[in-house]
Order: sequence, then structure tokens, then C-alpha cells
Amino acid sequence: MTPLLQRKLIVVTGKGGVGKTTISGALGLLAARRGLRTLVVEVGERQHIPALLDIPEPSQAGIEVSLSDSLSSMSIDPDRALADWLRALGGRVSSRVLLSSATFQYFVAAAPGAREVLSMVKVLELTENEDKPGRKRNRDAYDLVILDAPATGHALALLSSPRTFTGLARVGPIAAQTRLVSDLLEDPERSGYVAVAQGSEMAVAETLELRDRLREELDRELDVVIANGALPRRFDEHELSKVAKLGAEHPATRSAIAAANAVHVRARMQNNQIARLRRQQLHVLRVPFLFMPGLDATALQSIASRLERGLGLTESA
Repeated sequence: MTPLLQRKLIVVTGKGGVGKTTISGALGLLAARRGLRTLVVEVGERQHIPALLDIPEPSQAGIEVSLSDSLSSMSIDPDRALADWLRALGGRVSSRVLLSSATFQYFVAAAPGAREVLSMVKVLELTENEDKPGRKRNRDAYDLVILDAPATGHALALLSSPRTFTGLARVGPIAAQTRLVSDLLEDPERSGYVAVAQGSEMAVAETLELRDRLREELDRELDVVIANGALPRRFDEHELSKVAKLGAEHPATRSAIAAANAVHVRARMQNNQIARLRRQQLHVLRVPFLFMPGLDATALQSIASRLERGLGLTESA
């Protein structure tokens, strides 16, 4: 099978708050480090990845931001993607007018999946750097597009939108583009799926649901599950019992004992949940918790190096 970073599209999703954007940015840095012209795409009005690298956020969606050599980011606003498509059909009406019109809102309600599938069409166009039968090469396309998808439920709606929309548009250019999106999402040689989780029961359950839905709707498997923010196991049970015997006469000692116990219990709970994923025969990669006040470029590069080792990419590509 084609290695993950050699595909055209990597979809990153998971439960909200587990660090999808951080992992997407780190994967982008890793790909760029290996000489791939890479774009990280967020879905929504705002971009969050530039801030991780101390780069100003652009004023609106759709503006490409250069993050480093070979790495850029942009966002796709689904409402604007649909408005741009309608404007292309209707001529001179501006996207701003369309977005604020009642007619546009009625159209959105009457065409389920339209915003999502047109967002995915834009993603498809960004990956097309090779000539295809009947389609010219996109000179602005990238070697790799990393889609920082919404949280699991919304991401599944995004990924299943071609199937949803096919029932509404069976002929015409949008139908043809929808089929091309489906081909991309279903092709294991061109697309990959990364789930980001944390060591909690809800995050693991959502990851397993994502695995099942991908199988059902796209006949695809998760390429890797990244267990983000994993705490180290600092003590075994014997060491912890010795810590407990240190005495609790001094407040600082009591606080240290309580902290050691709390970290031990939390790390054990995380390890138990990560073990659930491994028992499902999933490829699980741990990314350790970073004990620092906030993420910056150095932290993101550190995570990229961890991913590089975990994905077996430390040797030459």
C-alpha cells in the first residue's frame, strides 16, 4: 500500500478538543520537511494553524498563508463555497449578497449536502497536480493536501456528502465532480484517514464509531490513530507505595504525594483506553503530553519528529 505521506489527501478527524489541528499542522511540517509541497486545509471561516506558528491569521476564508518552505494553509468556508458556485451560475450577483439572501438559505435547506460536497470539490481541485482524462492539470495543486476536518460527526457528513448529493444531481458538471470526489475518498492509493483521540472513554468510543462508519460508507480503514497528549507512566505500583511512605508532615510533601498519585491514576486510565484501541487491531501512535504553557513552532516540530518516528519515516523516503 502507498505510504501515508505519498498520497494526495490525508483526512484528519476525531472528537472535538483532542488536538486535530495540532496534529494536522505537525503532519504538514513533516511532509514539508520531506520536500512535499503541502497544504493544510481547515473547514470554516477561520484558520487556526497560522497562530500555532506565530503567523497572523488572514482576514477571510480562502486566502492561502505561507507557513514555511513548502507548507501553506488555507480555510474553506462551506457557505462561501456554495455561494461562489451559485454566483458562477448566476453571473454578476456577489457572494456577499448571495450569503445574506433568503433565497440562498432556502436553497441550502432544499439541497442537503450541497455545501459539504462543494467544499470537497475544492479540496479535490487542490490535489489535482497530474493530468487526468478529460481534465487539465491544476498548476496550483499540491503534492499533498491535509484536511483538518471538523469533529467526527460533521466530518462524516462531509465525507459522505458525495453519496448524499448524488441522489440530487445525477447529471451535469456538479455530478461529474461529485463522482471524482467519491473516487478520491474511496481510493486507498490516493487518500488516507487519520483519527486523533485522547485516552478517554468518550474519545475512544468516537474513534471506534468513526472506524465503523468509514468501513460502512467508504469501505475504508483508518490508517493510524494518534493518541494525543498521552501522559507518561512515571511510577509502578511498588514505587508509588514508597512515595506514599515519605511522610506527610510538611504541606509540600503532601502536595507532592497527591500529585504523584493523581498523575499515576490518570496515566493508568489513559493507558487502559489506548489499549482498547490496540485490541481492535488499530495502528495506534502515542504523542506525549507536552508540559508547557502553550504550543509554538518548536513544540509543533517536536510533535512532527515524534510522528516521523512512529510512522516509520526516519529512513530515506
